[in-house]
Amino acid sequence: MSKFNIIWTKVDEAPALASYSLLPVVEAFTKKCGVDVKVRDISLAGRIIANFPDNLSDDQKIGDHLSELGKLTQDPNANIIKLPNISASIPQLNAAVKELQEKGYNIPSYPQEAKTEQDSKLQQRFANVLGSAVNPVLREGNSDRRAAKSVKQFAKRHPHKMMKPWPQSGSKARVAHMSEGDFYGSEKSVTMENNAVADIEFAAADGSTKVLKKGIKLLAGEVADTAVMSVKALREFYEKEMQAAKKDGVLLSLHLKATMMKISDPIIFGHCVSVFYKEALEKHAAALAKIGANVNNGLADILEKLDRLDDKTKAEIEADIAKVYDNRPRQAMVDSRKGITNLHVPNNIIVDASMPNVVRDGGRMWNIDDELQDTAAMIPDRCYATMYQQIIEDCQKHGQFDPATMGSVSNVGLMAQKAEEYGSHDKTFEAPSAGTIRVIDERGNEIMSQTVEKGDIFRMCQVKDAPIRNWVELAVNRAKAEGVPAVFWLDEGRAHDAQIISKVKEYLPLHDTSDIEIHIMKPQDAMQFSLERVRRGLDTISVTGNVLRDYLTDLFPILELGTSARMLSVVPLMKGGGLFETGAGGSAPKHVQQFLKEGHLRWDSLGEYCALVPSLEMIAQKSGNAKAKVLADALNEAITAYLENSKSPSRKVNEIDNRGSTFYLAMYWAKALAAQDNDKDLKEAFAPAAKALADNEAAINEELLAAQGKPARIGGYYLPDPKLTTAQMRPSKTLNKIIDGI
Repeated sequence: MSKFNIIWTKVDEAPALASYSLLPVVEAFTKKCGVDVKVRDISLAGRIIANFPDNLSDDQKIGDHLSELGKLTQDPNANIIKLPNISASIPQLNAAVKELQEKGYNIPSYPQEAKTEQDSKLQQRFANVLGSAVNPVLREGNSDRRAAKSVKQFAKRHPHKMMKPWPQSGSKARVAHMSEGDFYGSEKSVTMENNAVADIEFAAADGSTKVLKKGIKLLAGEVADTAVMSVKALREFYEKEMQAAKKDGVLLSLHLKATMMKISDPIIFGHCVSVFYKEALEKHAAALAKIGANVNNGLADILEKLDRLDDKTKAEIEADIAKVYDNRPRQAMVDSRKGITNLHVPNNIIVDASMPNVVRDGGRMWNIDDELQDTAAMIPDRCYATMYQQIIEDCQKHGQFDPATMGSVSNVGLMAQKAEEYGSHDKTFEAPSAGTIRVIDERGNEIMSQTVEKGDIFRMCQVKDAPIRNWVELAVNRAKAEGVPAVFWLDEGRAHDAQIISKVKEYLPLHDTSDIEIHIMKPQDAMQFSLERVRRGLDTISVTGNVLRDYLTDLFPILELGTSARMLSVVPLMKGGGLFETGAGGSAPKHVQQFLKEGHLRWDSLGEYCALVPSLEMIAQKSGNAKAKVLADALNEAITAYLENSKSPSRKVNEIDNRGSTFYLAMYWAKALAAQDNDKDLKEAFAPAAKALADNEAAINEELLAAQGKPARIGGYYLPDPKLTTAQMRPSKTLNKIIDGI
């Protein structure tokens, strides 16, 4: 029997806490079929420590597990279960570094501004940690993301109760986007005819030049883009929408992705902060500059740094900020009880998680009075804002969706080899002055150029040809397997999409598509096509680029299932291995807050349970390990029992939480193994555990519930203490003894 390993990723926040309970169960079960589970640390704290081994003691150092896993993706036998990790914004990075420093780690603070060469070098090192640092390394394949059939069937039989009705008439909800000056309008795109090595060069209006990025490898056949967002147009858009929201009496909300798009979107966010509060910020510009207040980090950064001023100046600025609200629209709130607005921190409201909630809540968000109110959702760039407006218009016309009857929209996403990594990497820049930013090859030939004004945001991205071919093939295969239409969400009026459409049309004829339905539609039309089918209970496959993949695989699962954490995400790696992702972690911070306060963890590990099934199936297929297939089949049965018996975590303290859910998953899994007749060894190995778990069900639940109702001490947020966290997440001595004895 060949021995294959499963790599389990150590991450952050709620899924990391849940792993303390789940992983011992997984290890106990898999070892019986000769499969080892190895843990690799890709958490934010782990990435920071790995990138800054300087001056750390040997017991503090961590190997560069992310790079290690990046290499592993090239192994045909790679088998990685990837849990949701933090895509760190600068405020999150600062908080993590501060915690590590307080724990004795000699790690430098992140320099907000590069005033020296050393500051610049530090910023470059931290760039390996910020934003979507993990996904581009691990995603060496395209994404196949859908609800497992058992999960979808359960959702229809037991629809979630979170959907709120849309007003029958008079809803003022809308999505506001720019009509010119955005990335969509300025985008230029080319398909490379030959290999090239290119530089990004800034040519100032005074004739001086500066190389912004050197040595970009461009391969023949790949699509390369550049685009610019005009800061002047952006600020005019913000001002216009703020006035319109005030006039219409709706909340103002801003929806960006300052985590994944770690360079561009914090800047876009900062301009909204500075426009909204401009009366106060301009009046006190000198004092705020002196204390290093940075609008890109949100209002919270400004308020926090006011403590560096004398009491009189601080009070004056706070009073002037308070006056701003008299003439501005109400803001959507993150926490109305604490006065935390949409503009406090850039990573509080993330578009892929926030816009589904707007739809779910009837076009509304929470206001300062802790009531739901119609919102104007600002999504400045037009590339994808239009599809959100389309679903809002559909709901205003047809009402709320019904999870008991609605169809599914699964996704095949183009993401391999850093495809469409917009605004998040070392090819995104803020223009230092007026001039031209151009991409030139090694012979000095201009590939593309963009005219810029001071402060404009330039971005370049690449999509290699091999991932596009693989993506088209995956879409065809999924359409054949599911027997439902596959829709490429591509806009021929957008420069990038026009190039991709040409390739899709070139590669589709390489496959037999005679028995399947394939469409190419711009996002708003694809959305309407899909929604019409959804309302009739019909399924559709969305075939999208990387960013839309991210957005849609939150949007539809939240509406269908109540959470995107319940999605099955399989990434067939291009070299033959598998990456199995376990759902979205957008709600993870709130889960941790509740856990620390009440000792109740409502994170649902169903995504992890579901991901483990194809992981085991792949081992069985590749190695001939029949026991792994028996284990996978039994886990499938256990998941069905878990759902049918309503063992998902409750949102309320002193009811079943993640630890209780994992207990029941283990019990149902052991029962299924004890009941099967395909493998005598596994039947005999798990029969005692199945009986012990069932016989001690009441005692185990009593021990688990006794751990709730009081604050949980875990010794840190970004780097919890393993002993304290284990004690919190494995509080049942009875359960632990049974699992450890398997």
